[in-house]
Amino acid sequence: VQLRESGPGLAKPSQTLSLTCTVSGGSIKSNGYYWSWIRQPPGKGLEYIAHIGDSGSAEYGPALKTRTSISRDTSNNQFSLHLNSVTPEDTAVYYCARMRGNYYFEIWGQGTLVTVSS
Repeated sequence: VQLRESGPGLAKPSQTLSLTCTVSGGSIKSNGYYWSWIRQPPGKGLEYIAHIGDSGSAEYGPALKTRTSISRDTSNNQFSLHLNSVTPEDTAVYYCARMRGNYYFEIWGQGTLVTVSS
């Protein structure tokens, strides 16, 4: 299974950032897996954002919950992150990952750097 992030490398403050993760070698509908977004701001640790399960149900981390939505496109085996009202503090490397229970992130994409700047 491989994951690959795609999206804009640059966003302006107040815009909505949308990133897509394309999964190959396995289905996002497979039982027992959760498809996740995590980010790492420069010089900081990893921050869990959200995940979507095999049934399509979503859960969100507390830090970005009010500004985040996650969705999936099963026909293209993709899932997406939408982050509203971005600020420069949202500058980070964004990763998608396959997760098992208890927040065990077992397979990661290579990450994509998003810079928020006017």
